[in-house]
Amino acid sequence: MTSRIPHPSRPAASTSTSTSRTAEPNAKAPQTPVKPGVAAPAQRPPVKDFFDDVRQTRNAEARRHVPADRMERGPRAPASARSEAGRTTAPSRTSLTGVPTQPSSRPGMGAVPYDGGTTFRVWAPNAQRVQVAGDFSNWQPVELQREPSGNFSLDVPGAGHGQQYQYVVQGKYGDWRWKGDPRANDVTNSTGNSVIVDHKAFQWQHDWEFQMPKWNEAVIYEMHVGTFNDEPGWGPGNWQSAIDKLDHLKDLGINVIEMMPSAEFAADFSWGYNPAYPNAPESAYGSPDDLKRFVDEAHKRGIGVVMDVVYNHLGPSDVPHWDFDGETYGKGGSYFYTDSRASTPWGDTRPDYGRSEVRDYLRDNAMMWLRDYHMDGLRLDATKEIRNANGEVNPQGWQLLKDINAAVNSEFPQKLVIAEDLGNEPGVTHPDGAGFDSQWDSNFVHPVRTALTAFSDSDRDMDAVARAIGFKYNGSATQRVIYTESHDEVANGKQRLPSEVGGWDAGGYHAKKRSIIGAALTMTSPGIPMLFQGQEFLEDGHFQDGDPLDWKKKESFAGINQAYTDLIHLRRNWNDNTAGLRGENVNVHHVNNNDKVIAFHRWDKGGPGDDTIVVVNFGGKQLTHYDLGLPSDGTWKVRFNSDWQGYAGDFGNAQSFDVGGHWGGRDGMPASGTLNNLGPYSVVILSRDK
Repeated sequence: MTSRIPHPSRPAASTSTSTSRTAEPNAKAPQTPVKPGVAAPAQRPPVKDFFDDVRQTRNAEARRHVPADRMERGPRAPASARSEAGRTTAPSRTSLTGVPTQPSSRPGMGAVPYDGGTTFRVWAPNAQRVQVAGDFSNWQPVELQREPSGNFSLDVPGAGHGQQYQYVVQGKYGDWRWKGDPRANDVTNSTGNSVIVDHKAFQWQHDWEFQMPKWNEAVIYEMHVGTFNDEPGWGPGNWQSAIDKLDHLKDLGINVIEMMPSAEFAADFSWGYNPAYPNAPESAYGSPDDLKRFVDEAHKRGIGVVMDVVYNHLGPSDVPHWDFDGETYGKGGSYFYTDSRASTPWGDTRPDYGRSEVRDYLRDNAMMWLRDYHMDGLRLDATKEIRNANGEVNPQGWQLLKDINAAVNSEFPQKLVIAEDLGNEPGVTHPDGAGFDSQWDSNFVHPVRTALTAFSDSDRDMDAVARAIGFKYNGSATQRVIYTESHDEVANGKQRLPSEVGGWDAGGYHAKKRSIIGAALTMTSPGIPMLFQGQEFLEDGHFQDGDPLDWKKKESFAGINQAYTDLIHLRRNWNDNTAGLRGENVNVHHVNNNDKVIAFHRWDKGGPGDDTIVVVNFGGKQLTHYDLGLPSDGTWKVRFNSDWQGYAGDFGNAQSFDVGGHWGGRDGMPASGTLNNLGPYSVVILSRDK
């Protein structure tokens, strides 16, 4: 639906030159596919688009895609309310009865329902006056009262859950503008009205059943709701369609979902890294209750949910924060840096972390997902762009990261907070640094993908793979998240691993073989393992926000899906014989660059049922009678052999028998044994029974 109240043009005073995310390594640009029978929407300009013609184009797009139930959220605003947008004189005040004339004494920011009404409180330090208009006042403005803090607030009787509203702000220089609430908990769309949400109204059904897994037992699945379960040409997918596939994740062995950003963004199709309303779930995916239902259903299946949040920039389009109170300082105003620190790879909209009100705004957003949506953790996007600005250390950004982690640890110590930093900075996960629980690790993904995608076996560097396996931040295995595919690694000029390996034959022998090697290394190396959606059934090509997963591949590559399932079960020690894969300890004891073989020992406390040996053949030759070191004597049973034809009919089915260990040192280990067969491009995992 369109916004009830037209938005005014952006004031000419702004000099922003923001560009959308399209060209940098971590680009997360929204891309809208052309649907059959529907004209392609206008391309977004490479500058911050607050202009009326762009808004009209985006509103027209929203009308085409918005679900029917969202169109029925309330009657159209009366013409008298809609006409307020362009006025330069003070709007007339409402004659609502019982409206107080003093600021609210109730706590909270944004629209906070109470029994019989709603408290509205908004930060507008440079505004002369602030009013609120909505369904509750027949869209006639109600005057908010100034507080010494720079906030304006009022308790408004009769305003309640589901009603729409906007602020009417008289700026520093006397001009009036209609503005969405930067703290809106729901919106009709990214250029529409804010909506009051009573979070207490939702009835959780299964939440009490769930307990977040320990970090060393977590297996993460990165999900993009819009493409996870949808049909090409329609969509995007939504939280209900995602619920329909949660049983697949449960069967796979996943116990944590990491959702790509799902706060309200411009238009309907996006990666989500362009948040317009950080507190409002994306309207194209459903309502706030739909998101809560998704979390509740995930918890029912023993799966935690981590929300990806974006604090390194806002927008850059459709942001209500821009020039909110009439003072831009030559840039975007009170919410943003207004010097060179404003500049980010995605626009001049880096929040001003030096202002306590802005830090509070972002910290409150983080806590909202954990409190009101019962999320089990957060993943903060591009934290390097928070702790740095223009390549220089930004202490104010470091302080924001510390504040968020301190708040989470104080109230929710069991919840997982992950940084996507990719700067190889140990301080990100150090208790005396930013204090994150874990961070995405480029030290693993890049050398492992290089080895897997090399054209020739001779180009595979086993020493680089060994370093990738053994790396830790601050001596802790769980301080890193490891993966071979993520949304960044399968787009921006790169493709899914099967396509990188197999080219046109992305479902062929080499693609399948090396996909399993990548999965095996991810599930057996120290760290918190993560898959990207569809990886488990050999999804190919590159990730696009308008291209849904091809679920038919789950049937076509059922064996690959089974291989991933088996590896995840081993990682989680489901059969009580590979506990070492959850341990802190690793020893890459065998590196053979001639035959392209690597072997490593994983253990927690050590001994039968714990010590685990992983042997990986990165070469195309089957090896026989292969000698390697072992931690002890005894029978080392084969728990996994990726050359099994049950995983793919064109695999060699090289039978690897149990290995008899005997005392006698090899590879720096006290015992040794001989593996009778090691298939080409294969992984064998060994352990002893308890």
